[in-house]
Amino acid sequence: MDFSLVASTFETLRFNPPPQLTLLEAQEFASRHFPPTPPDVDTLIVGVDSRELAAQVRTVLLAVYPQEHSVFLVNAEKKMETKLQDIGTGDFSANVNLYIPSLGKGTSFEAFAEIVAHLRAPDGCPWDKEQTHQSLRTHLLEEAYETLTAMDENDPAGMREEFGDLLLQIVLNSQIASEASNFSMTLIIKSIYDKIVRRHPHVFGDVELNTVDGVLQNWEKLKEQERRENGVGKIEKGLLDGVPAALPALTQAQEYQDRAARVGFDWPVIDGVLDKILEEVEEIKHAETDFELASEIGDLFFVLVNLARWKHVDAESVLRGTNLKFKKRFAYVEQGAKKQGRNLSDMTLEEMDALWNEAKKAGI
Repeated sequence: MDFSLVASTFETLRFNPPPQLTLLEAQEFASRHFPPTPPDVDTLIVGVDSRELAAQVRTVLLAVYPQEHSVFLVNAEKKMETKLQDIGTGDFSANVNLYIPSLGKGTSFEAFAEIVAHLRAPDGCPWDKEQTHQSLRTHLLEEAYETLTAMDENDPAGMREEFGDLLLQIVLNSQIASEASNFSMTLIIKSIYDKIVRRHPHVFGDVELNTVDGVLQNWEKLKEQERRENGVGKIEKGLLDGVPAALPALTQAQEYQDRAARVGFDWPVIDGVLDKILEEVEEIKHAETDFELASEIGDLFFVLVNLARWKHVDAESVLRGTNLKFKKRFAYVEQGAKKQGRNLSDMTLEEMDALWNEAKKAGI
């Protein structure tokens, strides 16, 4: 690459070159799906020689930068400031360089990792410095459930915040491991990167898989091979051993059933599942001891999860949704009682049910 292009570009811009700059060629950049540059550093993309290439570059940049972000198109003679969304539209001078100012401090993963490391440094936060993997366990679990709540409520602002809180837990645990020389964030990312490539040969290799079922079946074969390879000198793990024991029961049941189904352990048609539900209900009716009753109710839950799986419904999510609906409707009943100056305990079931139906009619 001719680095004199950089000097001439900034001369035309009449900007002082920034202390940090990412320099990329347009053809290489346009082949990406995500910008290979931290957004808190200015970027210069050189060799944008067609409207089509400019449009491809714009598409990649939009994965990170907002549409209204100001950028500069620069050739040997002049500069033009425009919005990112307008690159490749309207008049276009061939063979220009594209200058993208940074999004500012704190917008890259590296910047976030730095402040987390600072929290753990000698001049950092006393609380953060005392944390261990075990002390952070409950925080990780809480943040995961708060994230699920935001997702269940389809709340974009809430999801953005909760994903950040969840990321903090991951990076903080990574920093603790790095300080103990166990592993680093780089190794975490490299490991999952390699796993994704390895388990998607239909995307990154020459395997042809055109259906979701085909992808899942091949996925399970690859995982089975990994278990054999990783089990050398160890107790060989089974198909279901990789499902975390700490998962919520409905999620765990559905994951067990998903994995078993991928190797053919499943009803051939959904009628078998529906018949099994009726069978479990009859067994609940005829249970003679508390132990039998509890066992049969558990079996009914399990087969209902199987029905959800057959219908491509996430059992945990739909039950959480129903729980939330119940909570809102019951709150309506409580408020209705207060408006009448009464306590719920003094109302009849019929009176409470009337308020419940009002909530349903109101779309609650």
